[in-house]
Amino acid sequence: MREFDSIAELQTVVGQELGASGWVRIDKEKILTFARASGDDHWIHTDDARAAKELPGGKVIAHGYLALSMITALSHEIWSLKSMTHGLNYGLDKVRFLAPVPVDARVRLRQSLLAVDALDRGHKARYRSVIEIEGAEKPACVADTIAVLYERQ
Repeated sequence: MREFDSIAELQTVVGQELGASGWVRIDKEKILTFARASGDDHWIHTDDARAAKELPGGKVIAHGYLALSMITALSHEIWSLKSMTHGLNYGLDKVRFLAPVPVDARVRLRQSLLAVDALDRGHKARYRSVIEIEGAEKPACVADTIAVLYERQ
């Protein structure tokens, strides 16, 4: 875990990779929980028997948005800002889902800091967030994510 004392210190690593999280298994329960929470219970995520017959690889796959939703939590394993009081998701500039995540695959986040810009209050930080699949050639998801960071004065 990389620790930064202040926004000023964080700004010194713009353009650099911040690091990678640990690997997390995407098991069937995680997929089904996301299906229930999102209302997306399409058979490609829930029906093992049909997936075995009809999907390449023969396994159900995780929702792309499940992979995307893991970015914030996994980033907490990569870096921290000691002076931060709180942060807010600001949005996304670009998201691409490049490869499906089969059930029981392991994923991790690799994150780079693209920019940090001052706002009236706080700072807007932009990251390249890549959800990698263990042993796969292509990542599951590549997203340019944006957060607003607030620090103690």
